[in-house]
Amino acid sequence: MRPVGFSRLIILFCGIVLILGMGIWLIDSLSRLYWQIAYYPLLSQLLIVLIIGLLAVLLGAAVYYLFILPHQQKQKPRRPRPVLPSDKTGVAEENLKAVRQQVAQIQDEVVKQELLTRSREIEQNLNRGEVQVIVFGTGSAGKTSIINALLGQIVGQVGAPMGTTEEGATYTLPLVGMNRDILITDTPGILEAGVAGTEREKLARRLATEADLLLFVVDNDLRQSEFNPLQMLAEIGKRSIVVLNKTDLYTDRDRETILARLRERLRGVVGAADVVAVAANPAPIRVETGEFFQPDVYIDPLIQRIATVLRSEGEDLIADNILLQSQQLGEKARELLDTQRRQQAEKIVERYQWIGAGVVAATPLPVIDLLATAAVNAQMVVEIGRVYGCDINRDRGRDMALSLGRTLASLGIVKGTITLVTTALQLSLGGIIVGRVIQGVTAAYLTRIAGKSFIEYFRQDQDWGDGGITEVVQRQFQLNRRDEFIKSFVQEAVAKVIKPLQLDSPDVPETLEPLELEAEYDPELEEWHRS
Repeated sequence: MRPVGFSRLIILFCGIVLILGMGIWLIDSLSRLYWQIAYYPLLSQLLIVLIIGLLAVLLGAAVYYLFILPHQQKQKPRRPRPVLPSDKTGVAEENLKAVRQQVAQIQDEVVKQELLTRSREIEQNLNRGEVQVIVFGTGSAGKTSIINALLGQIVGQVGAPMGTTEEGATYTLPLVGMNRDILITDTPGILEAGVAGTEREKLARRLATEADLLLFVVDNDLRQSEFNPLQMLAEIGKRSIVVLNKTDLYTDRDRETILARLRERLRGVVGAADVVAVAANPAPIRVETGEFFQPDVYIDPLIQRIATVLRSEGEDLIADNILLQSQQLGEKARELLDTQRRQQAEKIVERYQWIGAGVVAATPLPVIDLLATAAVNAQMVVEIGRVYGCDINRDRGRDMALSLGRTLASLGIVKGTITLVTTALQLSLGGIIVGRVIQGVTAAYLTRIAGKSFIEYFRQDQDWGDGGITEVVQRQFQLNRRDEFIKSFVQEAVAKVIKPLQLDSPDVPETLEPLELEAEYDPELEEWHRS
């Protein structure tokens, strides 16, 4: 098969040759005419004016169709963009409103109330304007000691063993020059063993994602298991300060070496200035007299860095965090809404696939078979569109059903389905299968593929995607031809299609009454079927 581009070049070449030939013929004819009327000056001048006018019209038409019209066609009408507030706080407020509109469409009242409660909490945080500082890290890194040193008083058990911080404990951190309250929260340690440790880590990660500013505490060079959550938090936009604690246990040279390694490894994740060294709870030192000396807490570098970050970026950090939380809530709402809509749409497909099967199996004429199936699929499209908030009328639904039907036929899926269904029925029932039974089950199968394809179309905001309708249909055909699905599909077809037909074959029990449905005749559909 020759490429499409080559065929177009041949057509273009033939067109150019034809136009040139016609142009030469026209010039020759006009030249002969001019010499014939040259003895009449008025007629010859009029002819020249007509020729010039004709050439001007042809030139204008060529310019319009070659340059102006294609440019206009490429410019698709764009939806007017909503006017967003210029400040980040305003953007966060608008995003929360949009989230509530999505949540309002969720039918599960328990889930809806949970999401609405969470949206109100986010809004309260925005209005209250407190700065949320979260201390995050392993249980042995000294997170509680960091908080104790920052507050200048004991607020937790210093030197607590791993696993003692069950829930986030929050304290107010006084900082000169800040108009907002600073809340600092201790979190359970990460990377702890056991089921309980895993649950505590989930709490710590959740609190970390809600932080305006994150203090990530380590006591040595980063392990990969520590680097991964820090990188993940940075990817979602969390502002972090990495705190190297317990520096009193290292020599000055070792401390500088570890700091250099941390800054190098965290390049692109955390800025070099945001890696600081402290000794929040230095170990006592035994002097020559045998007594123990308690060194002073070394926490000033962290205090200075927190103050610098919050004074210069505090307002933006709060707004960014609120916006991030509202976006995460919106994403959760979209996922729940998408699941709800898909379940509703799949029920519609399930219903119409057996309606279509009954229509085809109960209708003797092949043209009426097609007409009835097209009518069924058109109504199915209308109902699926309604689930996704798209108002599709019957005419539009019929056009979409016909378009997808042509795609099924052109890809050979119709023939492939007949073979697939025939083989599956023979394996399940044995013996010879009546033609209209095969037609009915095939219609159900094709209706299912069509319905699944339309679900994807509406899920993508009425867009088939980059691969177009062909790729969507082929993907759905492959997903619905798996052995386990075919087996259950045929079993259901036996109960809903074959038995109601009350066939005379002894292989098909007669337990249900036949399905009676009517189809509206449409000449356009008949003509398409004949072609």
